[in-house]
Amino acid sequence: TTERGERERERERLELMGKKVGAKLIWLLCWSINLPQLSFAIWLSLPSSGTKCVSEEIQNNVVVLADYYVISDDQVAHEPTISVKVNSPQGNNLHFNENVTHGQFAFTTHEAGSYLACFWLEAYVPKSSSVSVNLDWRTGIAAQDWESVARKENIEGIELELRKIEGAVEAVHENLLNLRNREAEMRMLSEVTNTRVAL
Repeated sequence: TTERGERERERERLELMGKKVGAKLIWLLCWSINLPQLSFAIWLSLPSSGTKCVSEEIQNNVVVLADYYVISDDQVAHEPTISVKVNSPQGNNLHFNENVTHGQFAFTTHEAGSYLACFWLEAYVPKSSSVSVNLDWRTGIAAQDWESVARKENIEGIELELRKIEGAVEAVHENLLNLRNREAEMRMLSEVTNTRVAL
């Protein structure tokens, strides 16, 4: 009877552990659905003269991919062309393209800071016409080509979703570490400032 009771306790323990694992897996799946997007697509209305820029604060060693294309209304006789320039926080030119209607750029960041992408029209367009640029900007885990990863490693379904979740968790962890470092720097600066004011 002692052996039988031990087996029952072991079975109950395994059932309880299975329920906990199942609950954690369901929670993780629900949480991953609510993860923030690490990509965005925007439309920029370009002025007939001048430049329109967009920037994003990006950490070091992050993959960035972007696609852009011109959208114009029907009043324009031909598709207007634009020029594109992407700069790093230190002003290094990462991408430059002239007289294009579409294109893409990709790079891995080598410094943390604000990365700037600027667009401008190459030729004059009447003010009655509107010209926009659609920019699909992806960073980090969103820039990963999951279909090729799945084909290369012969994975599918839930395993692929778990890989995506793992990547997202790593990205969140890196972001938290970065925020912690920035908070420590700001706290130290605040303490130094407070000391100087107190003197």
